[in-house]
Amino acid sequence: MLKEDKEAQEPDLLRSQCRHYHRIKITIVFFLLAGICLFLFGRLTYFMVFQAQHYAEKAQELHERERSIKAARGRILDRNGLTLADNKTVCTVSVIYNQIQDREEVIRVLCKELDLSEEYVRKRVEKYSSMERIKSNVDKETGDRIREYDLAGVKVDEDYKRFYPYNELASKVLGFTGSDNQGILGLEVKYEEYLQGKKGQILTVTDAKGIEVEREGERRIEPIAGKDLVTSLDLNIQSYATQLATQAMLTKEARSVSIIVMNAKNGELYAMANVPEFDLNEPYEVTDAALTDFLKKKTPEAENFDLAAAREALSQEETQEILNGIWRNACINDTYEPGSTFKIITAAAGLEAGVVTPQSTFSCPGYIMVDDRRIRCHKTTGHGGQDFVHAIMNSCNPSFVTLGLRLGVERYYGYFEQFGLKQKTGVDLPGEAGTIMHKMEDMGNVELATVSFGQSFQITALQLLTTAASIVNGGNRVTPHFGIKAVDPETGEETVFDYPVESGIVSAETSETMRYLLEMVVSEGGGKNGAVEGYRIGGKTATSQTLPRGTGQYISSFLAFAPADDPEIISIAIINRPKGVYYGGQIAAPILRQLYENILPYLGIEMYNQEETTQSED
Repeated sequence: MLKEDKEAQEPDLLRSQCRHYHRIKITIVFFLLAGICLFLFGRLTYFMVFQAQHYAEKAQELHERERSIKAARGRILDRNGLTLADNKTVCTVSVIYNQIQDREEVIRVLCKELDLSEEYVRKRVEKYSSMERIKSNVDKETGDRIREYDLAGVKVDEDYKRFYPYNELASKVLGFTGSDNQGILGLEVKYEEYLQGKKGQILTVTDAKGIEVEREGERRIEPIAGKDLVTSLDLNIQSYATQLATQAMLTKEARSVSIIVMNAKNGELYAMANVPEFDLNEPYEVTDAALTDFLKKKTPEAENFDLAAAREALSQEETQEILNGIWRNACINDTYEPGSTFKIITAAAGLEAGVVTPQSTFSCPGYIMVDDRRIRCHKTTGHGGQDFVHAIMNSCNPSFVTLGLRLGVERYYGYFEQFGLKQKTGVDLPGEAGTIMHKMEDMGNVELATVSFGQSFQITALQLLTTAASIVNGGNRVTPHFGIKAVDPETGEETVFDYPVESGIVSAETSETMRYLLEMVVSEGGGKNGAVEGYRIGGKTATSQTLPRGTGQYISSFLAFAPADDPEIISIAIINRPKGVYYGGQIAAPILRQLYENILPYLGIEMYNQEETTQSED
């Protein structure tokens, strides 16, 4: 009986255990599913509430097509606010493959209006891409005509192209921009961070096939214009300097002529002419003159050239080589032996060291022997006995060799460094060359002798001018520069540029003596042709041989400052390889005389005799 009851209870116990097990499983599954649902709900809430903006932007980016809008580049202005570099409104024509409805009509119109070959246009119109540019820098009138056709899939966006209203003027200073409107040369690249603006965008909504959703329209993010650059360049002074340089180059059949005009007290550059210049609006044009020079170097024995055929035969490397020469700024990129203008530095070093005074006497028999080297004077019969005033007036080589030897290598080299000749000027233009000078340990008496009158080393024209300025302005080595300030055209906010000035280059006494000596050079010495009636002018002439020597070619120059007693303006004119008469005092000095006759009154610098008359009346 008991056994039967026990057997009857066993199925009930098993069923009870099964039900309990199932309840546990159901509970676990329930809480697991509930946890998953809560997790998913939490994530969904996180995405929909906290990340809604982020994913909305992602979705918008996915469905929006971007077209960039170039920002207007900042203008470049002269010191009086006249525009030297501006922007011209142009257009960029592009096509969107998925939106074109009549490809043949699009090809026909673009070929006609843009003057492009059918093969070129068809290749781009039929290319499967989100957007294909057909042509940029299209003039606005042409762009407007294309818009009037209202062709589906053709986009005409307004753009900017750099425009230079004075074409060649100051081309090697201003520089130019590329097709992307970024600076490539000169001030354009040096001040890129100020001149460039911030690009804008045109955003259009598209469907999955890339076709614009018309009802959504376009959304624009406006570009931000670049800042205007105010420079120290003076349009009138630059124009006249360029005119004089061009006249000298043509008259003397010279290879090139350079003129720099600088404020002697603060380093502001009023003009830097490098003739021949190039057209800033067509910077990649290989001129006939540049091509001829290139061909002469390649085949010096030839006399006549077929320029058209030669132009077609130019390789890409040869074209770039010619363009690099066209763009080269001789005032800062090229070095040369300065010749007698460097006697300014030797004289200042001698006065500073106390090894010479204006009353010191020298003897010139027409040459001087240094070790085994005979160094002659330009006056082969000699200047005889003379004091230092007349030695510099006569630009006597033996006298300056004697002065250099008195200084000695170590002391002379020390002044070379003290005057800043071993460092670059710091001008705000790219590509400035450094001085090429002997190492001190390699300098013997002969090297010292030749350096003392400006030979056997090389220097840039701007370096020489800057060092001379520091010697005559009281001993302050200024930093030559063009950039004055950057101005936001919208707010008027200004960023003024500061430049270092190193004082104590020479003493005030040495500076005063040098001004007197160099004024004597112009009033009574070899620089007479640089004298300007009514003004006190100081300066130094030079005639140096080109390298390699023995070619019979010369570089003629004249460095001058005014007024001689308190210099405000300092300038240099350099004629490279003139034909015929080549002496600096005869062909370079008259250039600065004509320049000063015009710009000194323009700058408000009074004539000394007028000042004396006013003082006597008082």
